[in-house]
Amino acid sequence: MVYDTAYYVRVTRGLQQAAEESRGETDPERALSHITRIAGEVLGDPDASRRPGAFEPDERDMKVSGIFFAAPDRDHLVLLADHGFPPEQRHLRISIMDSNPGYVVRTGEPKIVPNTDHDHMFRKILSTARMGSAVYVPMLWQRQVLGMFNIAAQARNTYKETDLRMGMLFGNLASATWIALGGPRFLVELTNSLPRWNPA
Repeated sequence: MVYDTAYYVRVTRGLQQAAEESRGETDPERALSHITRIAGEVLGDPDASRRPGAFEPDERDMKVSGIFFAAPDRDHLVLLADHGFPPEQRHLRISIMDSNPGYVVRTGEPKIVPNTDHDHMFRKILSTARMGSAVYVPMLWQRQVLGMFNIAAQARNTYKETDLRMGMLFGNLASATWIALGGPRFLVELTNSLPRWNPA
C-alpha cells in the first residue's frame, strides 16, 4: 500500500496540532503527552486492522504511544507521556539493554518493525497486550540521545518506512519541547522520587 495525499495532510495537520497544544503547557510531561497522543492518532495505515493476518485470535485494534527517556545514570529507561498503557505501568522502567527501546537509545538509530512476529529483538513490554507493528524514533538533542519515541499498534503491518520518516518529525518536536521546558531537570526529580532502580 502506498500512502496517498490524504495521509500527508493528516500527518502535517497532526504535527501542527501537536505543536499548538504542547506549547501552552509548562509541565514537560504534559506537553509531550499531546505530541505522543497525536502521533499515535495520525501515523500508520488506518486500514491495517481490516486486512487478513492483522490479528491473532483474541487480539483487537489498539494503539499505544509514549517516550522512553534515558535515566540520568543511563542504565535504564523511564516511560513518560504514555497513552494506552495500563495505569500500573505509569513511569515504567526497563533496562537500557532491553530489546528495541534500549537498542535505539544506545545507538541513536531509528527502527521500523512492520510485523513484530519477524523481529528477533522485539519483546512484549505492554503488560496487557502484544503489539504487532511498531515505530522506534530516537529523541535527539545536539549530540545526545535523550530517549526513544515509540508508537505501536496491535494490527500487524500498520507502520512502514514512511511512518518512520514522519515519526522523526514528531520526535524532533518532542525533543525541542522537552529541552525548552526543563525536561532533563524534571527527569532527575522524577527518578529521585522513584524507588531505586533494580534490574532484578
